[in-house]
Amino acid sequence: MTDDARTALGQVGIWTFAYEGQPAGRVRESAAELEELGYGALWYGEAFGRDTIGQAWLLLSATRRITVASGIANIAYREPISLAAAERTLGEAFPGRYLLGLGGHRVDDTVHHVDGYPVPTRGRALSTMRAYLDAMDASPAHGPVPDPAPRRVLAALGPKMLELAAERTWGAHPYFVPVEHTERARRILGPEAFLGVEQAVVLDTDVDRAREVATAHVAGYIAAAPHQQASMRRLGFGDADLVGGPSRRLVDAIVAYGDVDAVVRRVRQHVDGGADHVCLQVLTADPTTLPAHAWRELAPALLPPTPAPAQRTRGSQSTVPHHVPPRAAAVAASVAGSPGGPSVRARRETMR
Repeated sequence: MTDDARTALGQVGIWTFAYEGQPAGRVRESAAELEELGYGALWYGEAFGRDTIGQAWLLLSATRRITVASGIANIAYREPISLAAAERTLGEAFPGRYLLGLGGHRVDDTVHHVDGYPVPTRGRALSTMRAYLDAMDASPAHGPVPDPAPRRVLAALGPKMLELAAERTWGAHPYFVPVEHTERARRILGPEAFLGVEQAVVLDTDVDRAREVATAHVAGYIAAAPHQQASMRRLGFGDADLVGGPSRRLVDAIVAYGDVDAVVRRVRQHVDGGADHVCLQVLTADPTTLPAHAWRELAPALLPPTPAPAQRTRGSQSTVPHHVPPRAAAVAASVAGSPGGPSVRARRETMR
């Protein structure tokens, strides 16, 4: 994949689950605003709201430039031939703007339920994903051929899945990871593969209140997602961090919380660690609402002023916004220095 694709995404995007519970009209308006603010990519999850293809079509049709990325499309929800056809259709209709993230595999045989419904699974992570990619690639294609060819990334956490991501796709989209994981992932992926990291943030200057929201987010994933717990153990977190609720150390590693400066520092750390792109998931006390105010507040501190950032070669410094308010410019300069309630959370955490 060319450097143009990385340039189109920019260094900072938005990641959200909140669109699943919003009416289509509100989603369209929000996506258009994020594009106008200058974000290069809009990532969205998939649980039991809109299906990933329908959500992609809604977002792409409401915008003109921004990359729309599934983060991720659950491979257990549809057959490879169906997803391959949808990928081609979106790629042809919106050239170069759709990025397909694949995931949904599991590390054990635990069956999770949402509202009494067993969440579909497809077996062991590595062999399942490899077979799914094989089947997608072998799928007959009798319709128009998209140009450029669609891009794929994998929801990769462990070393072997990261290796598969580098071998078979454009790169990796790690979710729920600290900066240390970004550094490890870059070493495994090598210098060429794309690395787009999700980073959870709470924008609230009341640090105690912000930490409470951050702790609830981390606790939900540790309790409901064995693959995330396994990922944390690989990074050196132990029972003291994971059992009986997340430790302060773990919460601080996963979530950046506080003011805009805290978010900028964390983005800078990921970029220094090897990330091409950081997508910010803004957490609030009510995950069913859109954090539009926070998205607006973060934009001038993290984004260039024009819709399409200047091309950046690997290893160059972070992009810096120009012609922004003095305080926002000061915050952005630090980046430039770089070489629904619990039930809603539970639904989402079982899907990642």
